[in-house]
Amino acid sequence: MKLLPLILAGTALAAGVAYLVRKREDGTSILDELTNKAPEWMEKGKQYATQTIDQVSDQIKQFNRKS
Repeated sequence: MKLLPLILAGTALAAGVAYLVRKREDGTSILDELTNKAPEWMEKGKQYATQTIDQVSDQIKQFNRKS
């Protein structure tokens, strides 16, 4: 009975991978789109992280001045 859940999970994983790599009408796949946009998302993530770190740093400085 422990084999059935593994078979179902493997089938679901295989179906998901097949969906990601299946070519669309324009000749690209979802995986191609994700890999092409990854650098852009990384840059946005770095900007967001820098902004958040600056905000937290400013709040810490304000807290230390009050203490």
